[in-house]
Amino acid sequence: MTGGVNSFQVSGYGPERAGWTRVFARDSPARRLDWPILLSALALSLLGSLLVYSATRNRTELNQGDPYYFLVRHWLNTGIGLALMIGVLWLGHRTLRTAVPLLYGASVFLILLVLTPLGSTINGAHSWIKLPGGFSLQPSEFVKVTIILGMAMLLAARVDAGDKPYPDHRTVLQALGLAVVPMLIVMLMPDLGSVMVMVIIVLGVLLASGASNRWTFGLLGAGAIGAVTVWQLGILDEYQINRFAAFANPELDPAGVGYNTNQARIAIGSGGLTGSGLFQGSQTTGQFVPEQQTDFVFTVAGEELGFVGGALIIGLLGVILWRACRIARDTTDLYGTIVAAGVVAWFAFQAFENIGMTLGIMPVTGLPLPFVSYGGSSMFAVWLAVGLLQSIRMQRPMSA
Repeated sequence: MTGGVNSFQVSGYGPERAGWTRVFARDSPARRLDWPILLSALALSLLGSLLVYSATRNRTELNQGDPYYFLVRHWLNTGIGLALMIGVLWLGHRTLRTAVPLLYGASVFLILLVLTPLGSTINGAHSWIKLPGGFSLQPSEFVKVTIILGMAMLLAARVDAGDKPYPDHRTVLQALGLAVVPMLIVMLMPDLGSVMVMVIIVLGVLLASGASNRWTFGLLGAGAIGAVTVWQLGILDEYQINRFAAFANPELDPAGVGYNTNQARIAIGSGGLTGSGLFQGSQTTGQFVPEQQTDFVFTVAGEELGFVGGALIIGLLGVILWRACRIARDTTDLYGTIVAAGVVAWFAFQAFENIGMTLGIMPVTGLPLPFVSYGGSSMFAVWLAVGLLQSIRMQRPMSA
């Protein structure tokens, strides 16, 4: 069973059941949802809205004089994300499989638009498209989804059909070619953080597909060579080079290139065990940490909610990753396994990188914290991914 209403009508669920019996039946759609994932994602988005509000309520140069400006937009982004998740559930991940060529072509077209005069630079990154009404779109966020779907479609096609026990070398090359095209375009922006996430997604997808481990080791070697080549050719912008320099030497120019990381560590360190209290952080109120509503939102949690608040965020993300791993393990087709594994690799690395850069153990790359950071494109993409996970779980046998 693939798209439409059929994606909900599984394991005997049909229109003859009605009322509360239908809602709470063992094979009903509500019972088949992975509630730990859904509730954890909702909790992160709610907590993120409070942190975003704390970081922006006094920033009149950003909130246009309305202290609730970012709070309302964060809720709106979350609502749209939930609608996208429901849309994916309605269609089903297997129906989306047939639309992958269209989705892939659309995402590549959008990132190409960024390189045209329609592209816009925000916080040093030329990776946005300005839209009417003051909105912006970051197409690279959606590329993460289409890379997962596209590679899964290619790698699982012959395996799920019973022709092959695992993807052959030709299939792996085709899947890698599909991923490399948008990655190269994103690198030209340059958006190094998104490229790093895409590389991890590719590795996670290959590992889940059962492809030979030689491909994984080969890609790691190619990645190292590519990083050196990018550095030598001067593709990276100066601000990106400075970020890596500050990561390698935290004492380098603490009032300049190392300012963000130093202030982030001060904010988190001042929170102690339970924090200074929500909306009471002196670093946050004093606006010492830049971009606290987006890239450095974890510093608000660290300062105002302390170790307990930071651990709560990490714990909720851990629940999502744990349940997603179970979905990848229990699904009955390789396509679903690969898609779920790709989402796990994406969420795990992006969360680690975001939190790590605020602690000074990872370089600053401008990646948002999933579900928590302010930003429409990121929020839409992660909720699309949640929809894929839920669809994979709903379309498996109940005994799995």
